[in-house]
Formats: sequence, structure tokens, C-alpha cells
Amino acid sequence: MLNLILIGFAASAIAPFIYKPLKNYFGWIAATFPLYIFLSFISRYNQIAGGDIIRETFNWIPSLGINFTFLLDGLSLTFVLIITLIGVVVFLYAGAYMKDYDHADRFFVYIGIFMTSMVGMVISDNMITLFVFWELTSITSYLLIGFNHHKEKSRKYALQALLVTGGGGLALMAGFILLSQISGSLEISSLYDLNETIRNAPTYTAIVILVLIGAFTKSAQFPFQFWLPNAMEAPTPVSAYLHSATMVKAGIYLIARMNHSLGGSALWQDTILIVGAITMLFAATLSFNQMDLKKLLAYSTLSVLGTLTMLLGIGSKLAIKAFFIYIIAHSLYKGTLFLVAGILDHETGTRDVSKLGGLRKHLPITTVIAALASFSMMGIIPLVGFIGKETVYSAILEVDYWGLFLLSISVIANALIVMITILVGFKPFWGKLLSTPKAPHEAPIKMWLGPLALAVLGLLMGIFPNVFIGRLLDQSAISIISEKLELPIKLWHGFNFVLLMSFVTLLLGVGVYYFRTKILHIAQNLKIKNIFKPSEWYEFLLNGMMSFAKLQTKVLQNGYLRNYIIFILVTAVSLASLALFKVENLFRITPDFSITFYESAIVIIIVLATFMVIISDSRLKSIVGIGVVGFTMGIIFIIHSAPDLALTTFAIETLTVILFVLVLYKLPKFLPFSKSYSRLRDIIIASSVGLFMTLVVLYITSIELQSELKKFYTDNSVPGGKGRNVVNVILVDFRAIDTLGEITVLAIAAIGVFALLKLKLEDRNK
Repeated sequence: MLNLILIGFAASAIAPFIYKPLKNYFGWIAATFPLYIFLSFISRYNQIAGGDIIRETFNWIPSLGINFTFLLDGLSLTFVLIITLIGVVVFLYAGAYMKDYDHADRFFVYIGIFMTSMVGMVISDNMITLFVFWELTSITSYLLIGFNHHKEKSRKYALQALLVTGGGGLALMAGFILLSQISGSLEISSLYDLNETIRNAPTYTAIVILVLIGAFTKSAQFPFQFWLPNAMEAPTPVSAYLHSATMVKAGIYLIARMNHSLGGSALWQDTILIVGAITMLFAATLSFNQMDLKKLLAYSTLSVLGTLTMLLGIGSKLAIKAFFIYIIAHSLYKGTLFLVAGILDHETGTRDVSKLGGLRKHLPITTVIAALASFSMMGIIPLVGFIGKETVYSAILEVDYWGLFLLSISVIANALIVMITILVGFKPFWGKLLSTPKAPHEAPIKMWLGPLALAVLGLLMGIFPNVFIGRLLDQSAISIISEKLELPIKLWHGFNFVLLMSFVTLLLGVGVYYFRTKILHIAQNLKIKNIFKPSEWYEFLLNGMMSFAKLQTKVLQNGYLRNYIIFILVTAVSLASLALFKVENLFRITPDFSITFYESAIVIIIVLATFMVIISDSRLKSIVGIGVVGFTMGIIFIIHSAPDLALTTFAIETLTVILFVLVLYKLPKFLPFSKSYSRLRDIIIASSVGLFMTLVVLYITSIELQSELKKFYTDNSVPGGKGRNVVNVILVDFRAIDTLGEITVLAIAAIGVFALLKLKLEDRNK
């Protein structure tokens, strides 16, 4: 499986080189990439459906337990097949749709990396590698949403999606770290038998909250739902692929995957159920006043994502069955309808549903595709969407306490989805022909062939559900609730209460559509206060963060070197002092004052030279004082048998004094500009740093540091490096590469200085 991931990244990287010479045929070429991965995984369908689990491990950082561990079971195979199958359609579609876009070659790089990252994420069994792929999907999503970067809205909403999903990703990472501390492993499969241990852990609540924040942000659950409709600024292939069929389901996948480890508690189940139910109804309600085709589909996607989350919260066998069927049905019909919306926009020049009508004669194939997908979305027999909706209602009816309430809001939400379906899938094609910015005509084959295949597949899955869906159902359920469902999938269950609810949903949806204008007129007078809008919370937090950043920049990064030094010293000494004063026996240090006469003389010279630097009113005297301090330090090195360090010190001090003297004439007159409080502040800071360093040196020299590395260098200095000066041997032999790097840095700096000295600016006044 690692080979397929590597092939995916490699194919994405070479896409621009193929695109430019083969632009007219690139859609067909690009589709072979996800098709190859799809066929590679579907070849293992029978093995996985038979109950086998395929596991592969490749070492990455084994000392930390971080490896490329991939696991293919029923759940991961289902998601991989959805990702790659929709990928085939979208890549083919984009070959025609993106043809006139600037830098379309980059688009295929981004979307190729995205698809590969999604595949890597759903088959990852290691929490760290899953997180890496998780973040890669966020980054590529940012690039794809902001692909039309010349538009302000594209840039703004790309950043919004990145900040929301990226912030959730950080929370998810924290949750994974806490989880690994309980299990002692980073492998997700190692958590299968630890459900009770994890639930009894003191950090369980924190883990659940952090993991669910990551999942909710990715799948746009309330209150993070606002970023998904705004992401519709992306090109249509992006909306169809990332924000309908794949990326937004990453959070749903995560909840399903972690359910066996974290599920079973009221905190986990109730949180998922409540958030899912709120999202389901809230998102469907927000769609009511939308006129943009993609926005309408985005809000309906949010509602379905809420339904899927709610089903995982219910957690019964029937709910898991409904989850599995509904996620497949939604991927097929919603991906299709997004691509239909793109066709309408591409061929008519508008996505405003109020300006579209009567296009069935001009776009006959698209009309059929839209009808098939719309019937599935509305839950009309014999489409797979009908089975999904029926199973959802059946699962809700099993809930003891809140079943009736959940059924009521589900009917309302689905009725609004029916209204959206009529607006998107039927209104543009039927009724009176309306004038559009572009003369309408049927799309090229690359744009309708894929959606047609998905729409027909939705019909076939409805008629033959056990052939396409049933075989993986039990294996997927084992991954979620650790037991088989043993529930058959049927298209027709007879005339019952669930069928009645489906019929009521359709009637209510049609009624809402016909009275939509009147309801909108009433709703326009109702205004929601900003405090109740999650999008306003985001703007408030973002503006607050930017204001804090500006304040921080003004205080900490104000361009004054002395301030930088002050902040660095104060921060370093403050943090290090906390650690230093926690050391045992710190104040029992007994310095050795037995020094020789010449050592005393050197100390006196250093102290006097230092005072001369401080109190001098002449820069030349200060430079001389600094030089004296440096040279006397070199003498100390000589006394303690370190002539190499002494020579280095003498060379540096000589060069420093010369450079200071050379620039003296360019400096302003030496005047006491500092105020009294500034001097007092500097005295306190300098004294604190000096005292701290003194304590550190005294403490380190008073204890015997145990180091195997020290012994190694000492034992091997003469036989290995042919030198008795251990420091020299370390620099020249043991750390030769480091020394070479330092020399290289100095050489580059010297070249830079030389270039600046020789630089002659042209006279701009000429």
C-alpha cells in the first residue's frame, strides 16, 4: 500500500509536465491515475469481504513508535473506493472544466496530492501518520479553495478553511498523544481491546473533547459548519470532490474509526448524537434563502453530514447499517449534482437558480443525469438514496427516549433537502426557458460521462443492494462496533410506518418548495443577532488574534536591537532560573578560592577593564576596555593549557577592536542619551544575567557530570584522532562535518560582506 501512496505523490508531481503538451487529452490521462489505485484496492475486495484484514508496516521513526503502518479492513476499503471512484470522475471532468483556467497544471498537482493524502489517511493505522495525511488534506484543500487567488473571497475563505480545520488538527494531535500515553502505543489497532481502560483513565474526557474537535472541524459540524459553504468559492471539481464526497467525510471516518476505542460512554455517544442532530436541522434551515446552486448543495451536504454523525451517536446495529448505506448513497448523488451544477455554470454562465429554467432541450443528457441523482437524493425508489433514507428512519425509531423528537427534526431536515433537490435537479431543466449569459448547449463528453456513471451506479446499487453494498457491510461494522450486523439490505420492506414517513417527507418538501417565496418574504423580517452566528465568533477570534499580533509586534519586534536583547535575556533567564532553583543542594556550593597570584591579577584586570567600559565617556576607551577583557580571557586559556582557544580568542579580539575603530568615525557624537530609569533597568538585567551565569558555572563545576560521550572522546582521542588535545580532536575529527559547516557559513558571510563593500548603487536621479 505504501507503493500506491508513493505512486500517487509521484504522479501528482509530474502532472504539469504532461499537462502542457497534452492539454486537450489530459482529462483522460489524469483519470487513469485514480483508476489505477481504485483497481488496485478493489482487487482485494473479495479478501476483505471474506473477513481478512491486510496490514503492512514500514519503519519511519521506530524509536518513537512512528511507522508507516497501513491497515485495510471493511471500513477503510469502503472509504478508499469512494475516494478513488469519485476521483476518476472528477479528474476526467476537470480535464474539460479547467481547460481555460490559468495554471490548470498546478490544479492537478494539488488535487492529486489531496487524493493520495485522503487514501493514506483512511488506511493509516498509526496515529502520527494519520495526522500527517490529515494535515496534508487541509493544506491541499487550502490551495484548492484559493485556486482563484486573484479573487479576494477565494483567498479569505481558503484561509478560513485552513484555520478552522488546522486548529482542529492540532486538537486531534493532542488527543492522540494523550491516548498513546494510556495505551503505550501509537497504533490504532492496539486500542481495540482497551475500551474499558481508556474510559476509566483520568484523561478520557480530555481525549474525547480533543478528538471530537478535530472531527467536527473537518466535517463542518456545528458550530464549525460555516467554513464549508464559504469554501464554494473553489472551482466546481473541488467542491464536488473535497467538500461533498471526500474531505468532509474525513471527520466522519475518524469518529467511526475511533468508536471502538472511545465509544460506549454517555460523553461520547450523546455528544455525537446531539451535535449531529443540531447540524442536520440547522444546516438544512440555513439553505432556505440560498439561490446559488453550489451553496444550496453545500448546505444539504452539511445536513447529511449531521445525519451521519447522529447515526454514529445512536450506535445501534441498525444505525450503523444506515450510516454505511447513507454515506455511499450521498457520495454518489451529491458528487453527481455538484458536477451538474458545474455543467450548468460552465454552459450557461450562471449558478443563480432563479435565472435558470427550461434547459432540458439544450442539455438533454445533463437533464437525465440530474434527474437520476435528484431522485436518489430525495429518496425515491428504486435509487440507493431510498434505501438510505428508509434505514435512517428505522434506526431513529429504535431510540428510546428521544426517538420521536429525532424523527420529527429528521423529517423537517429531509423535507428541506427535497426542496433543495427540486431547485437544483429539476427547476433549471423544466418550465419556461430563461435567458442566460451564455447560449446553453450540452457539455463535452468528459464533463457528463463521469456524472452519468455515478448516477447509473446509484440506480444499480438501489436495485441490487446486496451485490454492491451488502458484502462489505458486516466487515465495516466490525471496525466500528466490533461485531457483525447480520442485517440484510432490502429495497422494499412493504407498506409500513417508515414508508409513510418517507411519503410525508416528499409531500412536505414539495409544499415547502411551492410556498418558498411567501416563507422567504416572512423570513426576511427576521434577523438573527450576530452573537448567535458561529461565523461571527470566528471573525471575532480572528480579529482579536490579529490585534494581539499587532500589539505583540509593536512591543517585541519594534526594530530596536536593544529591546530584542532585553526580551531575549529576560525570557531566557526567567525560564532557566525556575529550573535552576529547583535543583537540590544548589546553595550548598562550596567554591574553591585557592587561586594563584597571577590568576588574581588577571581577575583584577578584567574587573577594572569592565568598569572602564561601563563608566567611560569615550568610545575609544570603551573599545580598549573590551579588548583588554578579551585578551585577558585568552591568557586564562593559556594558563589552563588551551593554547588553541587562546589563539582563537586573540584573533577574534584583535579583529573586533580593529573593526570598531574603523567604524568609529561614522558614529554620532558620544552623548548620554539614556535616562535614569533605563540605566537602572539595564543594571538590574545585566546583574541578573551575570548572577545567573555565575550560579550555573559554580553548580556545574561542583558536580561530576556522568557522560558516556565524554569517556568515548577521551578514550579515542589519541588512537582515533592522533591528538592529545581532546577539544581539538573533537572539532577536527569527530565533528569534522560540523566544523566544515561552520567554515562554509563564515565563507558565505565573507562573500556577502565583500559583495556589499563592492556594491555601487546607480544614481537614481539620472
